Amino acid sequence: MLPLVELEVRHLRALCAIADTGSVRKAAVQLGMTQPSLTTQLRRIESTIGGLLFTRGQTGSRPTPLGHSVLSRARPIIAEMSALVTAAREAACGVGGLRLRIGSIGSRAVTGWLRRIHQRLPDTDTTIHIEVSSNTLLQLLATNQLDVAFVHEAAGFPLHVPAGVERRVLIAGEPRFVSLSAAHPAASRPLVRLAELAHDAWIVDPTADEEAAALRRVFTATGLDPRLVHVRDNTTAADLVASGEAVRPCQPTADPAPGTVIRPLAGDPLTAQLSLASRHGSLPLRELDALYGDLMASYVAAAEASTTYRAWLDRNGSPLLPSVGSH
Repeated sequence: MLPLVELEVRHLRALCAIADTGSVRKAAVQLGMTQPSLTTQLRRIESTIGGLLFTRGQTGSRPTPLGHSVLSRARPIIAEMSALVTAAREAACGVGGLRLRIGSIGSRAVTGWLRRIHQRLPDTDTTIHIEVSSNTLLQLLATNQLDVAFVHEAAGFPLHVPAGVERRVLIAGEPRFVSLSAAHPAASRPLVRLAELAHDAWIVDPTADEEAAALRRVFTATGLDPRLVHVRDNTTAADLVASGEAVRPCQPTADPAPGTVIRPLAGDPLTAQLSLASRHGSLPLRELDALYGDLMASYVAAAEASTTYRAWLDRNGSPLLPSVGSH
């Protein structure tokens, strides 16, 4: 086997991404590549090394014994390179230890979270990295490219949590609502049944962890088979929903785009766990507690600002908001 130094770091990252996601397709999304490009790159890597690194089947891509051997040497190299880049950036910026690198999914809570952190830590250089994929955020945490991350996990589809990464649950079961055209027949209802949307196309983001799989599982359980439309651009997705061309699952704290409404789904068939992730020992416990408190306060404020979510919380007797469940 040729030494790994003859491969570029990007090649090693590609191998680790395939192993971590269990799929060339998912790895390509994570790396921002097309699947054919990553497949071609994998073949070249295997040709360079001189053996098959992954077996491909219906269950995905799994490392061969040779693959495990290469990965065991590749991961420390990637970690060292990430640490080197981080140290170099710190030296160039002169920020030293007064630095906090935050990662997050897109959420209405993020702005308030950052504002609270800035108020509490005015002398800290705080950066934010937004990702659609929580698995990507966890990998960035594991390789010391982030300090904490706000992530979500679709019910029934566990995240790939790297060794050394811990999570503290923020919301155990956040419901997913649905965004639909204000002219949709179901828009006038306070609660929408899936059957009422059986003939609609559903927009999903192909880069979001298991969003399409979670929808398919719910549809299969209810005997429905709507069409899924892959759209990555939020502006286009909002326009398609407003025009009545499709509907879209969304967070309950989301604001409706012009021409759309947001409604809860009867029975809450789609839920997600929200949590704050960090590397073990990377931050003092007191600081993690403070970051968690900042995020929770921001999430509560976002929930309080949504009339539709407040009504859902009230119906379900949730203790999330002080005024909810008390009447």
